[in-house]
Order: sequence, then structure tokens, then C-alpha cells
Amino acid sequence: MQLRENNTTTHELKRTMKARHLFMISLGGVIGSGLFLGSGYTISQAGPTGAILSYIVGGFIMFLTMLCLGELSVAMPVSGSFQTYTTKFIGPGTGFALGWLYWFGWSVTVALELLSSGQLMQRWFPTSPVWIWCALFAIFLFLLNALSARAFAETEFWFSSIKIAAIIMFIVLGGAAMFGIIAMKGGQAAPFLSNFTAHGLLPHGLTALIITMIAVNFSFQGTELIGIAAGESEDPEKTIPKSIRQTVWRTLFFFVLAIFVLAGLIPMTKAGVIESPFVVVFDSIGIPYAADIMNFVILTALLSVANSGLYAATRMLYAMSREKMASPALINVNKQGVPINALLLTIGIALLSLLSGFFAEETVFVWLLSVAGLGAQVGWISITASQIAFRRKFIREGGKEEDLKFKTPLFPLLPIIALTLNIVVLASLAFDSEQRLALYLGVPFVVVCYVIYHLRFKKNREKDGVGEQEVQLQENKKMII
Repeated sequence: MQLRENNTTTHELKRTMKARHLFMISLGGVIGSGLFLGSGYTISQAGPTGAILSYIVGGFIMFLTMLCLGELSVAMPVSGSFQTYTTKFIGPGTGFALGWLYWFGWSVTVALELLSSGQLMQRWFPTSPVWIWCALFAIFLFLLNALSARAFAETEFWFSSIKIAAIIMFIVLGGAAMFGIIAMKGGQAAPFLSNFTAHGLLPHGLTALIITMIAVNFSFQGTELIGIAAGESEDPEKTIPKSIRQTVWRTLFFFVLAIFVLAGLIPMTKAGVIESPFVVVFDSIGIPYAADIMNFVILTALLSVANSGLYAATRMLYAMSREKMASPALINVNKQGVPINALLLTIGIALLSLLSGFFAEETVFVWLLSVAGLGAQVGWISITASQIAFRRKFIREGGKEEDLKFKTPLFPLLPIIALTLNIVVLASLAFDSEQRLALYLGVPFVVVCYVIYHLRFKKNREKDGVGEQEVQLQENKKMII
């Protein structure tokens, strides 16, 4: 009995996050450089109407996937989230490969965000070396995550609030300029909807639309952080469904309206050749220091994504240690309930991969980023597949749908549609020359993970039992029934 109590105090996370934290954490992983910097590319390739359509379709896939995640997270609110569900309902080898792919993906993403943040600081401090800013931001984010889950969540709340405030201001002022309510700088005429009709519905054809849809779908990834944070949320039965609903609809609202205003104010022939379309719009309205304002907002967005990514990767590593799929040293938490060893390893890998951004940007760093981009999409596939397997097992073992406190509607139709669409997005990478490298490198990475699992970890798991996480899952199952 004493051993059990010591395990609990040493290994358990603390449930300190509220619904507002979960909502902002998910937005923190979504609203980043993809919207502030990459939206111009989407408009230039798909056209104004095509860009909006791309974001609507991407949002629909996100909506279906989050419904599946909601059912799983309310039934089993554990920090391993979809990695744990995949291990239990699909197979431990698949769960092992997914967990390491997702962890590695976020670790490299943290490095990318740190590098980009350091480069942005050179606008204000042009003579300062980028690596100093990378180091300072890394220390800042490490201390935030090491302090407590609540400290991380509170910081992410304010990071995301700044981004949302900037987007709302952009939508209001940009929309007013678009329809002539406020005058544009230099006496330019209000464009109204002229940019939407100037080049037709799909000026570059259906192929260009499909390619941009791949990029847009990846820009929505990060919403799955709700599931990872579920293991540290207060009253997950209420906070998770509320956070998922808010995240889906508000993310769609912000993205679609922002793209509508961008496409209305910037001709598609100019949209793809500017650094940030948001800067151009603010400048055309005549807002003083527009570039500096957006530089600050983009910096906040990058640090927010890095902050969320560091949290997600750390919790994934912690969960895999509980599942006996990683070193047992990674399961230990400090007095604040933070898995400190997992955090140290994650920030260490992020900093190591960051070095390749300085010394091998055209080779190694590109390879790392290609693999990183694959993890979240595979995660979405595992969420939808796990929900189908969970529901069927739950019914088969005597459970009733009405006993589930949150359930995906129209089962199995909606989960199957979600699974199919996510697989199509993954397969579509093969048709995009810029994204194809992710498959070339990601597939061998997953194969190596399978081999390592069967050679090293499978026997240990069978010898020691299913691990502590399985005990928690069984307890959650009893609570459902």
C-alpha cells in the first residue's frame, strides 16, 4: 500500500487547468505563422474564393476529428490522449510509433519557432545574433513549463489573447476599409468584392485548390492539444466538451473571416509575394507602426506555438513512460506536478535540432521539419480510428451509448467520414512536391519505431503487465458504466 502511495505522489500530474485554459491552449497550437505569414500563399494559389473554401473544408475535417476526440477524452481523460487510445484500441506497436513520431514532431517544431522568433527580433536589434534570442526564449519557455501546468496554461491564455485581439482588430478595420466605411491610405478606392470576381472561381484550377487544402488542413492541427491537456484539467466531463465546441467554431470564425478580408483587400497576384499580408493591410489603412505591431503579434504567435508544443511533447513522453514505452526515469514529476525529466529531454532535443537550422538549413533541418509535419496528421487519423474501435468495444462489452457522457453523433457515419478524409489528406502529400519528403522520411521512421518496439519494449511490457496507464483506463471505464 505504501508503494502505491509513493507512486501516486511521484508520478501523478495535477488537475489545475480550467476550461478557458484548454480553449486557449488549443488555439495556441493553431493560430501561428501559418495564418499570419502563409495565408498570402493560399490566396495566390487557390484564389480568393478557393482560399475560403479550403479553410471551410479544413475546418470541417477538424470539427469531425474533435468530436471523436471529445468522446475519448471525456471517457478517458489521460495525458497520453490519442497515443494511449491507439495503444489500447488499435495496437501497442502502432501506439509506440505514433507517440514517438508526435513527440519528435513537436520537439522539432519548437526548434523552428525559436529560430523564427530569433529572426524576428533582428527587426528591432539588427546587430544581435539570432542564437542569443533563441537561447533566451528557450530558457523562458522552459521555466514556464517547469513552474507548473497552471503557469504554462495561464501564459498560453495571454499569448492566445493577444493573437485573437489582433485578428479581431484586423477583421473589423480591414472589413471597414474593404467596404468603404473607413478611407484607405493614399485615397485608394474601396475594393468591395472586386478581387473575388476579377479572376474567376478557381483561377489555377482544381489541382491548386487541392494542394492548398493540404496546407490549410495542417494549419488547423494543434487543436488535438485539448486531449493531451485533459489529464490536467479540472472536471474534464464539463471542460473538454465546452473547450472543443469553442475551439472549433471560433477557430473557423477567425480563420474564414480573416481570409475573407485579406482576399478582399489584396489582389491574388500580389498576395503570394509579400512577407505578411496582415502588415500590408494594416499599412494600407494607415495604422502607424503597422509592421512593428504585426512583428510583435507574429512573435507572440510563434512563442505561443512553441509553448504549446513544448507542453504537448513533454506530456506525450511522460505518458509513454507510464505505458513502459520509454525510460522509467521520464515518469517522475516535481513538486508542482510537472514531468521534469521529460521536459528536460524535450527542450534538449529541440535545441539540438535547432543547431541544424543554423548549420545545415538546406538539408538536415528540412528533413526534420518534413517528419515533424507528419506527426499531427497521423495523430488525427489515430483519433478517428480509436474512437470507432472504442465505441464498438464499449458496446460489445455491455455498455450503452446513453451511458457515455459525451458521444460523437451519427456513429459510425461521422467517424468513418473523418477517418477517410484524414487518410486522403495524408495520401495527398504524395502529389505535392514540397510535402512529398514527409512521406519519404516519415514512413521509414515509423518502420524503425515498429522494429524497436518489437525488439526492445514488447517483452518488457508483457513481463511487467500493461502498465500504470492501463489501471487508470480501467478505473475510467468503471466510472463510465
